[in-house]
Amino acid sequence: MTEQLPVDPALVEAAAALAPEVAAARHGELAEQIRRANRLYYEDDAPELTDPEYDALFRELVVLETAFPALVTPESPTQRVGGAPSAGRFPEVRHLRPMLSLGNAFGHDDLRSFDARVRKGLGLPAAPEPAEGLTYVAELKIDGLAISLRYERGRLVLGSTRGDGTTGEDVTANLRTIRTIPERLTEPATLEARGEVFMPKAEFARINAEREAAGLALYANPRNSGAGSLRQKDPSVTSGRQLATWIYQLLEDAPAGGLFDAPAASVTSQSAALARMDTLGFPVNPDREAGLDIEGVVAFTEKWREARHALPYETDGVVVKVDRFDQQERLGMVSRAPRWAIAYKFPPEQVETLVEDIVPYVGRTGSLTPVAHLRPAKVAGSTVARATLHNLDEVRRKDIRIGDTIVLQKAGDVIPEVVRPVLAKRPPDAREFVMPDACPVCGTGVVRDEGAVRHYCPNPVCPARLAQAYGHFVGRGGMDIEGAGWAVLTQLLERGLIHRRADFFALDAATLATLERFGPKSAENLAAAIQKARVGRPMAKVLNALGMPQVGESTAVDLARWLAGRVRPDAFPPADGAAVPDPWFAAAEAELRRVALEEPVLIQEVSGIGPTVGAAVAGWFADPATADVLLELVTAGVVPERPVPAPVGEAVAAGPLAGKTVVVSGSLEGFSREAAEDAVRAAGGKPAGSVSKKTDYLVAGPGAGSKLAKAAELGVAVLDEAGFRRLLADESGEVTA
Repeated sequence: MTEQLPVDPALVEAAAALAPEVAAARHGELAEQIRRANRLYYEDDAPELTDPEYDALFRELVVLETAFPALVTPESPTQRVGGAPSAGRFPEVRHLRPMLSLGNAFGHDDLRSFDARVRKGLGLPAAPEPAEGLTYVAELKIDGLAISLRYERGRLVLGSTRGDGTTGEDVTANLRTIRTIPERLTEPATLEARGEVFMPKAEFARINAEREAAGLALYANPRNSGAGSLRQKDPSVTSGRQLATWIYQLLEDAPAGGLFDAPAASVTSQSAALARMDTLGFPVNPDREAGLDIEGVVAFTEKWREARHALPYETDGVVVKVDRFDQQERLGMVSRAPRWAIAYKFPPEQVETLVEDIVPYVGRTGSLTPVAHLRPAKVAGSTVARATLHNLDEVRRKDIRIGDTIVLQKAGDVIPEVVRPVLAKRPPDAREFVMPDACPVCGTGVVRDEGAVRHYCPNPVCPARLAQAYGHFVGRGGMDIEGAGWAVLTQLLERGLIHRRADFFALDAATLATLERFGPKSAENLAAAIQKARVGRPMAKVLNALGMPQVGESTAVDLARWLAGRVRPDAFPPADGAAVPDPWFAAAEAELRRVALEEPVLIQEVSGIGPTVGAAVAGWFADPATADVLLELVTAGVVPERPVPAPVGEAVAAGPLAGKTVVVSGSLEGFSREAAEDAVRAAGGKPAGSVSKKTDYLVAGPGAGSKLAKAAELGVAVLDEAGFRRLLADESGEVTA
């Protein structure tokens, strides 16, 4: 799990009270929203979420994953950084070391909590005692696009974007057009420097003035404009935009050629590295301070809270780093972020506007989401007219009414967060929002399950649900059909070219070329993307693409591995079935259908699946509207990548955890959540997401939260990471001292 701020135990406890299927459904919704936000922000340079709204979604996801560890998968947004490189635009570049993201702090108490974690990690006394040798560097956080610059013998040889943190895009030619990036250093050093490309405010204003004079739409903000300018295929376009950079990280080769985790041995701190980069000719932001304790950091953030508006560039916060590299090394990092640094976000700007209406929209799962229609208001550089209110409970909690004046906050992108109503300005005729009794699209009666937050349309063929479901099917977590965006999908539906998911695989370039704004090349590209998706998608992705109720990415992985253990690699389809490209897929579909309809209790063998999820899978195959969806993909020639089987039968009995149920919660130093659960499976055990009477062991790291209390209540054995390792190594399956 990512290391953000420590999760509030009260929030985790509240989340743990949710039914697992409700938590899984919400986790899936959050993950999809965050992936979309990442894609728009990092790849398309066209974000829809504000920083605060993104951060709120991310925190909620972390809370859910803390409460339900089984929801954590390698595909979870908490395990990843940024977005993937844009296919077909630039060559890919594998980073020598990952370009990590940072955990966030949203207030001074968060910064002090970060300091407490650093002190604990270094074995130093807790505040307010002085911490000998511990100081911080505070640097302004640039709202731009992260880059890496590689120099050999003092010459620039490669420049790339961050991409997904592991692989970026080669934009060397474009970076060479930025005047602040040196082509040659002041000495023949071999190194990598990392920093941020941004568009100065004056350049942003100049470009928008030219566009306004030409009658063109204005750009939203400098960050998007700068990122878009850097990622132009034609370097001359980038050259025409006066982009700039600040460099803030140095990785320098040793004489023998090995890349250090820090700069050369003579440079032992971040402050020294910044000074060295300055002498090498890199642009280094002068608005920084070193030698700070945490209260000095707090003072630095306050100093720039208002002063930042006078800067010639955009900054949205302060990056705080432990100065000494040896201390950074001791603190280490987790999958997504270093433990020795944190990003403090300035409070978002706020404005007031009017709620003109609240309208429910129908999503993929049928959920009705109330959306506030606002009197258009300009917030942090762009005009906002819509804001999601999430669900009826949230509307009631915030007491948002139609006719209210409300406070919006927005950190510089498009969709805002409704903070609160201004009660002093509430008119006498302000109306409470009422969730409709019938779906506003198809007229089917709206359902709200007992104890659940959401209202939903149960009609599986509701046009709104179908459109969203098809969007989910072609999306990144599903079949990943590049280019099948919402505009394309809308045309395909309106023209009757798709009536079921399998119809995507019947589309050819000639048919696609008839779509509006499609030429031969774009049609060929989309047709090729469809064919690429037909073969080799992981089975878990295919299952997730179906949008079965209660089956999100994590459950789909477990379900796929379970199927792989039940269906022989050489299995063939039923005797009366027609020949298919992948007999194993046909057999897997037939077995899943059979179990769902005839022995649904067997589905509960799958890790993390209980009666509710099992019933949902059974209901999917029993419903005439969805019963044949998976079979149609089989006959359409979809050939998924076969998953690795989950341990079953004798293989399980042989392990030290044979027959044992193990819950992993909190952060472990030597294991990701997936690795810990894989270790449990490899040892013959069954990983589970919640503590119950059936649980044999709780492996608890920092952040285990309410599961510790539940384990104590039920008398479940609790292990730390060292105990977990001893348990895995003990062939008797007993805890050793």
